Amino acid sequence: MYQKGINQYRQVGVKDQIATADPHGVTQILMQTALENLAVAKGCLERNDMANKGKSIGKATSIIASLKDSLDHERGGEIAANLDNLYAYMLELLSEASVSNKAELVADVMDIFLPIKSAWDQIPESAKQDAYQRS
Repeated sequence: MYQKGINQYRQVGVKDQIATADPHGVTQILMQTALENLAVAKGCLERNDMANKGKSIGKATSIIASLKDSLDHERGGEIAANLDNLYAYMLELLSEASVSNKAELVADVMDIFLPIKSAWDQIPESAKQDAYQRS
């Protein structure tokens, strides 16, 4: 019961953050949420908690697919193409992890995803503002 209350509070907090975030901030929230779900999925696999593994992998997969689908290939050029390939590869690994129940595959996705999130977090404010003005 206590955990359910914490989860509901967390969901409200994320909804509030998204409601007030700019597009860059929304992407940061999505990336962080995906990483959190990947960590949960990895832990579930290590504990043989298959029911919760499926939920966490499903949430992370959904977020990564959304990030992949939102890439602007026209303006993003080679970076967007590279991210598209990385996201597709991560989705393949997650699919394989879901079937094979290998925590190492989820860890591999996290290892790929962390530098992407880190780079996103380091985008200077001036570059974000310039991108919003061009949209």
